[in-house]
Formats: sequence, structure tokens, C-alpha cells
Amino acid sequence: MTNASAPKTVDSHGLSERLNSANPPRLLDVRTPAEFETAHIPGSYNVPLDQLREHRSEISKTALAGDSNEWVLVCRSGQRAAQAEEALRQQGLPNVHILDGGIVDWETKGFNVNRGAAKWDLERQVRLVAGSIVLTSVLGSIAAPKLKWLAGAIGGGLTFAALSNTCAMGMLLSKLPYNRGASCDVQKVVCQLSGDRGK
Repeated sequence: MTNASAPKTVDSHGLSERLNSANPPRLLDVRTPAEFETAHIPGSYNVPLDQLREHRSEISKTALAGDSNEWVLVCRSGQRAAQAEEALRQQGLPNVHILDGGIVDWETKGFNVNRGAAKWDLERQVRLVAGSIVLTSVLGSIAAPKLKWLAGAIGGGLTFAALSNTCAMGMLLSKLPYNRGASCDVQKVVCQLSGDRGK
């Protein structure tokens, strides 16, 4: 049954305290594998948002049957985690929190992260692609006036993305090899979350 209440959040200090408790929460990082590889909270599991949506039933069943009574969703700033929380809440998972401010706030507060090869985060890539299209469309419209409509379409798309809290361009960019990084095997993650460790 869907709970219409606002998602529960936990700040970085609160999460740090909970991770050091006797029964720490499970961390699901819903960013792309490349973003996760760049920096992630130690002990977190990477399940990109698109794959979490696809496997939300399995993940929820594992969570409900597991020994951890709390789950925390992590992304860059909190937007993707909010979408993931809604998907899991619709599956009946009751005690899911969102890391307020995401990994950005966690790092800003000085908490530990595991680091790998640095790559651009998805939001930065969206700004680069959208800005480049708008700029080239406006400049190109000097020679081909109809190109201004492409810039208008991008502006409309970004407006819709803000109003709907979704981003089609971000979803498309997340499919690129650059963002896939090491492949995420959701079945393996589900086994790890259940304590099976692949046995």
C-alpha cells in the first residue's frame, strides 16, 4: 500500500551515528556505476536508479526479510534517492530514509568515502550537454533561424524535468559506457543484501 507522506530523511551526522550503532542501516547508492566508482560511502551497495526500479520487488522482499530494520538511499544531492524511495515505498518497504543532501553533503561534512577514478557526475553532464545544445542552436540560428526552436525544446525539457523531478536527458546519459563503469549485477547485490553472499 502506498504511503502518501513525505519521505523520511537523515542528515550526514545522523547517518554517521547510525552506521556506528549495533544495528546499522543498509546503504543503497542509486547513482550510476561511474559516479559510485568515483566516490561512495564505505559499505554501501550500488543499485542504479533505473535498475532499482526494475528490481524493486526483489529488493523490497529482501529488505523485509533481512536483519536490518532501516535502509538509507544515497545519490548525489537527494533527487534520485527520492525517486528510489517512492518506488520502494510503493512495494511496502516501510523504514527507508534518504540521505539529506546526498553524497555532496556527506563529503562536505568531512565524512569518509572510498575513492576511485574521478568521473563527472550525471548532473554536471546534463548541464554540459544541455548548455552546449542551447549555445550551438542560438549561434547556428544566425544562419538557420529554425535552430532557435531546438534551444526552445531543450529549455522546455529542462522546465519539465524540474516540475516532474525527472530527467530524460539524465536517464539517456546514464546508459552511455562512460557512466556504466563496472557493471552492476543486481542479483549479486540482492544476494549480498540478504546475507547469502552468493552461496
